[in-house]
This record gives sequence, structure tokens and C-alpha cells, in this order.
Amino acid sequence: MSLAPHEQAVLDGVPKQLLIGGEWRDATGSGTFEVEDPATGKALCSIADASADDARAALDAAVAAQPGWAATPANERSEILHRAFLALGEQSDELALLMTLEMGKSVAESKGELAYAAEFFRWFSGEALRMDGYFKTTGNGASRVLVMKQPVGPCFFITPWNFPNAMGTRKIGPAIAAGCTMVVKPAQQTPLSMLALAKVLEECGLPPGVLNVITATRSGEVSAPIIADPRLRKLSFTGSTEVGKKLIAQAADQVLRVSMELGGNAPFLVFADADLNAAVEGAMLAKMRNMGEACTSANRFHVHETVAKEFAEKLAARMGALTVGRGTEEKTDVGPLIDAVQRDKVADLVQDAVNKGATCVTGGKKGDGEGYFYAPTVLVDVPDDARVLSEEIFGPVAPIATFSTDAEAIAAANNTEYGLVSYVFTKDLTRAFKVCEALETGMIGLNQGIVSNAGAPFGGVKQSGTGREGGNEGIAEYLETKYVAINV
Repeated sequence: MSLAPHEQAVLDGVPKQLLIGGEWRDATGSGTFEVEDPATGKALCSIADASADDARAALDAAVAAQPGWAATPANERSEILHRAFLALGEQSDELALLMTLEMGKSVAESKGELAYAAEFFRWFSGEALRMDGYFKTTGNGASRVLVMKQPVGPCFFITPWNFPNAMGTRKIGPAIAAGCTMVVKPAQQTPLSMLALAKVLEECGLPPGVLNVITATRSGEVSAPIIADPRLRKLSFTGSTEVGKKLIAQAADQVLRVSMELGGNAPFLVFADADLNAAVEGAMLAKMRNMGEACTSANRFHVHETVAKEFAEKLAARMGALTVGRGTEEKTDVGPLIDAVQRDKVADLVQDAVNKGATCVTGGKKGDGEGYFYAPTVLVDVPDDARVLSEEIFGPVAPIATFSTDAEAIAAANNTEYGLVSYVFTKDLTRAFKVCEALETGMIGLNQGIVSNAGAPFGGVKQSGTGREGGNEGIAEYLETKYVAINV
């Protein structure tokens, strides 16, 4: 399938080179790689494939720009972010189509992500003006204490493919607000959205060298020299726990400040007293956002045994009615998964559950023809030993297991090494508080199926990561505390 003229025009408007020190340039040796359309499996375009030398040059540029950027008045940093917030809204149609072409989600969902992504620029445009220290007299009255906040310094960001715009803005936004320069390496599957975002920031007045973007297929090769360089002061990564652990180990050599938003295995708890219609609506949001390719996606449904059958029927009816197709088509609800590897992993998890006794109520099969499609799927009677309950699915599959008591539900929810988010549906306020306090996750959706909010601290516990993005806590990740003892 060839691109429509307006699709090709959007693609042609995106830079295909590296951004280093304010200059768009080819990779060393002019290496390139192809960006694929997951709806067809065909190449969209070729872009620069950075080398380790390019990575060093990008860090050099960030280091050179750091003193001037740190000294830039907060008002100017705030204004740049606010202009970028407005620009993302004005360019939403083009940027959403671009995201759909390289990632697969429907255009409507891409627009939703862009609105969410823009909110980080709006939020941190305000936070740039609220970096408060303090001054006080010591207890004995003999001296004074002055505490100030200063930018951490040059940062390295590694962003994922599933939310190629929003995962960038929630790192870039606080860095700009705090006065930090940065090097960004987007996922090789979805680099175009980051390149387009860099162009927007450039047009909004971000000085050269503050944001540098390197696109690459050899992630380890280009990341290693940056992380090992003593001039780098912070590393932020969104992606799998497996990769996050390796990056944390590498960051230890330079004792880098690290923020890690890693994997999840979100439980979705439906108690007997829950409003089932509301629970199903919440389930659709928590499960089907981004085709289930989200760390916050409801990964396993624990439903009270007295309402499990009705909940499963309602959810299966909603899931089964979704239209699967190319994200650029207006009728599409569910686009393709990112690649063949991810699609096959989802298929394997479903087959494992069925082999162990689960029943497939709807879906349960790969799409026919080109592209990496998988049908929205609901599984019931899922046994405890099914891999789909313990592994992150990252696909449109809802496995349902049952529980009898609140204690059993809490134990099942916490039975994982992950702790990013959980969802709870109940009308009982006392139960809600007790369950929320007992759940071992960094975020909880209480009677709602979405938790993402630029003004709230996003992050997890256990092996789901460290640090927070967004909210009042978000900018603290980019600031150092300096204390001055004053003799009076």
C-alpha cells in the first residue's frame, strides 16, 4: 500500500538527520536505517543512523550549552515551553498522522497522546517559575542557612516507541524548566515523532545545543560513551525492566542521577459491589489504550467470583465490537502492534493460557494479511500458572481470574515483582481506602481507568522503576540542592 499524498507530505516535512548543537547533519559515515509502518511492514523512509562518534558530539554540544542555558532567566525558559505547548496544539493534525504512520495507533488516539504530551510543556512552563529554595536562622542564632536549587546539568534521555511524543515531553519539559541541556535517543521504531518535536522546539526559540537528538539502531553502542562520560549528570529511561537494570548498572560508575520508568503488570480489581458498567468502561480505557502497548495497561483482571461472569460478558462484547485496521482509517479503533516480535509474543501468551485451561471468549488470533495485527481478546477461567498473569502482555488481551475475599484480591494483585499502577473498582469507601493502602504500586486508579496526568507524579515501586515524572515532584529530578552556611 502506497502512502496517500497528504501522508507523504507530512512525512517529507520531518527532518531525517541528527540534531547536534543546533545543526541538522548526517550521521558519521552517512549511515542510515529504515523506519517501518507496522500496518504494512513496509519502509516509510530512511533516516540517519548515529555512531558512537555522533553520540560524543551530541554530548559535547550539550555540555557546551549548559552554562548559558542554566543562566537563562526562568521567564525565558517558561515562555519557550508555553510557545511549544501552543505549537503542539496548532500542529496536532500533522504530528498525529506522523505518529500513526510510524507507530500504528489510530489518528484519534495519536491526537489524544499529543494533547497529553503538550500538557507537560504547559505544566513545566509554570514549574520553571516555582523552583524555591529557602533562608532561615539556625537554632542558636549564630549563623544563617541558605538553601538553593540548581540544575543537575547535562542529561541523557532514552525514550520508548509506544508513546513517542509524550514520553519525550515529560522528560524534555522539566529539563528545559530546570535549566538542563540534554541528548535524546528515541526508539529506533518511532524516531520521527521525536525529530518533529525537536523541530517544533527549535522553531519556538530553544537555543542550539540545549536539545540534541541522535537516532540509531545500535542503542548500546551510542549510549555507552555518553553514560560513561563524567560530564553527564543524569540518565532518564523509559522502557523494559531488563534494559533498565543494565542502564542503572552502567550509571553507577559515574554515580549518575537516574530516573527509571520500567515495566508493569497492572492488576485491575473488580469487587462485588462495583458498578459493573463503570468497571467495564474503566477496563476499556485501562486495557485498550494504545492497543494495550502501555506500561500502565491493565495486564490482569481479578474479579469477584459473584460478578465475574457478567463482567466478562460485558467486556467481551465491548472488545469484540472494536474495529481493527490501519490507524489512518477513520473507522479504526485498534491499530497494529509495533512489530512481528511483539505480535508473536502476544499470540504465545494467549496460546499458553488456553493450553492450561483458559477459555477464549472473543479474539485470540492474529490478523490476516500484511501488518502486525492481533484481535482484541478476552480470556476467562485463567489458571494461576498461566504466563499471561505474570508477564507483561503489551497487547490487546484481557485475562480474567476470580477471587473470593478482599485479602485474596490484594495478595493476587501484589504477587509480582512490578509495582507501577493498579486499578480498583468498588463503591465501598472503607474498602477503597484499605485496598489502596495495601496495594504495592506507585499509582492507583480508583473507579477510573486512567491515571496519566501531567500535574501528578508518574512512577512506580519495586522493579517498575525509581523517580517520578510530572507533578510537583517532576522538576525535583532535575535539580540539585546546595546549602550555604553563613557566618553573621
